[in-house]
Amino acid sequence: MDLFLVICQALGLATAAGIRPFLPAMLAGALASAETGLDFDSTEFAFLMDPAWLIVVVAALAATVGYERRRPQAFDAGTLGACLAGVSIGVGALLAAGSLDDGHDAWWPGLPAGAACAAFAAAASRRFFARVSQRLDPDARSALAVYKDGASLLLALLAVLVPPVSLLALAALAWLHLRGRGRDEEKYAGLRILR
Repeated sequence: MDLFLVICQALGLATAAGIRPFLPAMLAGALASAETGLDFDSTEFAFLMDPAWLIVVVAALAATVGYERRRPQAFDAGTLGACLAGVSIGVGALLAAGSLDDGHDAWWPGLPAGAACAAFAAAASRRFFARVSQRLDPDARSALAVYKDGASLLLALLAVLVPPVSLLALAALAWLHLRGRGRDEEKYAGLRILR
C-alpha cells in the first residue's frame, strides 16, 4: 500500500479512537482477523486481533455503556472523562502504530502521531458534545453516547476503506474545536464587560 494511504489510515484509526476507543478497536481487530484492509499477523501488534484483547475491549465497552445509561454525562468531564480520554489516547496510539506496521517498515512513528491525533480528537469531540448536551432535554442527552460510538465506528471504517477521508475528519474536528473556542471566548468576553 502507498505510504500516504498507510499514514492516512493510521491517523484515521487514531482519530476514531479519540472520539470513542472501543468500537474502532473492535473493528480494527475484526478486519485484521479477516485480513480485510488491515493485517496485524506479521506485526508487533498482532495482539490487537487476539480474542483475549477483543474480549477485554467488549467488556470495557459494555461497562462504559452501562454506566453511561445510568449517568448520561458521566464521561463528559471530571475523572471518568479524563480516564476515558486516556484510554482513547492509548488505543489510538496502538491502532496507528499497528496500521503503520502493517503497511510500512517503521511502526514507532505511529505511537506519538496516533497519541496526538487521539488526544486532539478526544478534546475536540468532548467539547463539541458537551456544548450539544447543554441544549438537549434529558432523553435526547442520553442518546448522545450512541452518536459518539456511531461516529467513531463510521470514521474507523472509512479510514480503512477510504484512507484520505481521515484528513477530512481531522479538518472537521479542527473546525469544530476552533468554532467552540471562539464561542467560549465570546461568552467570557461578555462576562468581562459586566465587571
